[in-house]
Amino acid sequence: MLVRMDRRFRFGAVGESIRSGAELADTARRAEDLGYDVLVLRDHFVGEPFGDQLAPMAALAWAAAGTSTLRLGTMVLANDYRHPVVLAKEAATLDHLSGGRFELGIGAGWLREEYEAAGMPFDRAGTRVGRLEESLRILRSLLDGQKTTFAGEHYRVDGLTVFPPPGRRPPLVVGAGSDRMLGIGGRLADTVGVLPRALPDGTISDEITERLPETIARKVDRVREAADGRDVELSLMVTPTFGPDPRRTADAVARRRGWGASAGDLVLDMPTQFVGPPEHIAEQMLARRDRYGFTYYQVPDAMVEQFAPVIPLLTG
Repeated sequence: MLVRMDRRFRFGAVGESIRSGAELADTARRAEDLGYDVLVLRDHFVGEPFGDQLAPMAALAWAAAGTSTLRLGTMVLANDYRHPVVLAKEAATLDHLSGGRFELGIGAGWLREEYEAAGMPFDRAGTRVGRLEESLRILRSLLDGQKTTFAGEHYRVDGLTVFPPPGRRPPLVVGAGSDRMLGIGGRLADTVGVLPRALPDGTISDEITERLPETIARKVDRVREAADGRDVELSLMVTPTFGPDPRRTADAVARRRGWGASAGDLVLDMPTQFVGPPEHIAEQMLARRDRYGFTYYQVPDAMVEQFAPVIPLLTG
């Protein structure tokens, strides 16, 4: 993978606390005014662990109508919830309605409780990931404006095109934590969101080892290897912790996460943790762009105001 050190930083707001159209419109306008590049929505229909969510594609169309420069994205859709041909149609339409501002984020699906509540089979990880890979190939072809024929283990498409034809393919974003998923993202996505591993029990790993520098470096290397020279944007979803003293703030994060007070030094070096005042967090982001290549960061909508002072330090 070509790591462009001149790639500009991008910042996204994750609209996970939005429960109404009014809140959605307000969050989208605030994010745009504060200099965020993207508003992204999750894809869940159970209340835990993120709270109740609006349906992302319809909600993003509403957000597009009330903004002019803000990009709109999903972080990330569960592939099993939509057939790729149907999703390509929705993505092409949303990209058209937003004036080319849509970014399609998709993953293999991981929340077992959600599958079971909906009566959907929660297949083993290899099957779900295999379906995602086929889906991405179909999506790339359809959204590139190609007449698409595909015959795989999970999907068959026979000579379809998508309307409205995209002026250019909406960027594809893959959230990935395992080696196989990181490889798929490197081969087929425009942006790879590096995540902790999804576990077989339908949860996300909270192990400290998933957040340490050597683990993140290994995951980035996997994306680079699979990208084979393509320029792929690297992303992280983070919740910075602000405070005047980075070390004391790191100690507080370590205690809160249950890693122990002695883990403060580890927190200071974790690529997924940012602590201290805005100027220090901006320095951390610059250093981690140089070390790992991360340039796209997403923060929860609850902290868009608090994080906003960091943005001009890295984009202005």
